[in-house]
Amino acid sequence: MKELKNYPLYEVTPVHSIRELLKIAEDEAADKTAFRYRVDQDTIRDITYRDFIRDVHALGSALTERGLIDAHIAQIGENSYRWITVYLAALAGDGVYVPVDKDLPEPDILNILNHSDSTVLFYTGTYDDLVRRNADGALARIKLFIRVTNDDRVSDEDCRADYFGDDPRFVSYRDFIAHGYELLDGGYDKYDAHVSGEYDLKMIVYTSGTTGMAKGVMLSEHNLISIVYYGLQVSTVYETCLSVLPYHHTYEAVAGILVSLHHHSTICINENLSLVLKNLNTYKPDYIYLVPAFAEVFYRKIWSTAEKTGKAGGLRALIKTSNGLRKVGVDMRKKLFKTIHESFGGNLRKIVCGGAPIRPEIGEFFDAIGIDLINGYGITECSPLVAANRDYFNDWNTVGSVLPCVEIRFDDVTPEGIGEICVKGDIVMLGYYKQPEATAAVLTKDGWFSTGDYGTMNERGQLIITGRKKNIIVLANGKNIYPEEIENYIQNIPYVKEVVVYSLRNEHGEEVKLCAEVFLNDEKVEEMAITDPAASLKTDIAKATAALPSYKQIAKIVIRQKEFEKTTTNKIKRQSITGSTQA
Repeated sequence: MKELKNYPLYEVTPVHSIRELLKIAEDEAADKTAFRYRVDQDTIRDITYRDFIRDVHALGSALTERGLIDAHIAQIGENSYRWITVYLAALAGDGVYVPVDKDLPEPDILNILNHSDSTVLFYTGTYDDLVRRNADGALARIKLFIRVTNDDRVSDEDCRADYFGDDPRFVSYRDFIAHGYELLDGGYDKYDAHVSGEYDLKMIVYTSGTTGMAKGVMLSEHNLISIVYYGLQVSTVYETCLSVLPYHHTYEAVAGILVSLHHHSTICINENLSLVLKNLNTYKPDYIYLVPAFAEVFYRKIWSTAEKTGKAGGLRALIKTSNGLRKVGVDMRKKLFKTIHESFGGNLRKIVCGGAPIRPEIGEFFDAIGIDLINGYGITECSPLVAANRDYFNDWNTVGSVLPCVEIRFDDVTPEGIGEICVKGDIVMLGYYKQPEATAAVLTKDGWFSTGDYGTMNERGQLIITGRKKNIIVLANGKNIYPEEIENYIQNIPYVKEVVVYSLRNEHGEEVKLCAEVFLNDEKVEEMAITDPAASLKTDIAKATAALPSYKQIAKIVIRQKEFEKTTTNKIKRQSITGSTQA
């Protein structure tokens, strides 16, 4: 274990457009497997880069012939290979791609489709009823509905039957792409002429905010390509990944899929979140993109299994031995922790985490067993990557080094050196779609975007996130508290599943004390033979936060009977909780 020291950026092939990205992949890796996915219990299908790019061109050609390749093209449905073909066909055209969160309620879906001015909709069978009921009403502006059947075993006839009738606005994905192939085989080349400007609007991504109407983040092709080019310079990827996170999120769609395509990796599609561990063993990837909550699940499962089998003490001793060997230049982690590595497929080298800071002890644990846990930081408005830790310059207390194309400044800096993170550079959005006032509130005319996140920079130039601006607690004594910091301490208690820290107010409405609202892991409570959870929590929270100053200590504890309400990105909706209790 060497002292942290930065090193030169990775060399990456320059790329200036999505079309160029695909062309480079076809020239350099045409026969390599681009995608792998499960057809049924016993069958895995491989798609080469050549065949994938041909699928993209077939879809693009069919849209072009319909006069819709320059349209706003929306897509909603489950992760699949076909989702990705639509995504790339739209990006490589001169229209605008609109991914829609599949977990939103119907009114929000309809609102996004209308607000985004979408006139083409790709959708899966899950949304048959919604489409049928609204095709002539709320969705009347949609000119073409393309129904996507992800099951390769379904016959062409079953794809068509009973869904479309004689309405020319409706077509199946299979019929549509088959027509695209007919066009290509006949020499049709008009799709290639539809190229958007590098700085034109390319994608509208609607944020899943915890309050109020979602805003449509406008991203240009230059934004997307900048993440690919500069992101790979900071943190590389390898040969095979397992693609898990929803494709309507920019983290997976841009930092995951586009980055992997430019690296010519093989992308294995995870069809269901419940199958992640099974698919890790099926596909044996060497890297995976996750949100911190997933890493937390893996971490807890490993320790829970060790405790149940009586091997927790041995695991701790093994980690201590391994760390001692590493200090003298001997790395035995793959051998010493072989059983854990095999549970992840045997080849996993890197977990890339985004969406929220990770707890340092989780990063330290994965490093100890020989898997790099790389935490990054970003926001949809920044396409979505601002900073990432590096493979050999990785500090779990930080979110790493900012991309080479990014400038950072801190506004409203406190005496402790913490300020609001502001970002400028190639990754910053064009603005919010049809919302100039909302845009002006966060984006200056000279390009500085106010993230709403607070943080600072360490002496090595790595970015540290302390909390969200909207979550900050300002006590009556003037002390600023970032609840996320305290929550990280409490989250270390084994039987705490979820926690939110917020302020208690006095009769004058002043924030004077802190409350921790906790949802317990009942299985862990039973396993640890805890008979009085309230008393145990009081003791354990006091121990967990003992190193914090007195004004950050918890004055009241509330035990919840059900999980906190979440957004579709699995973030707790704090606004429905914070400040609701009086001292």
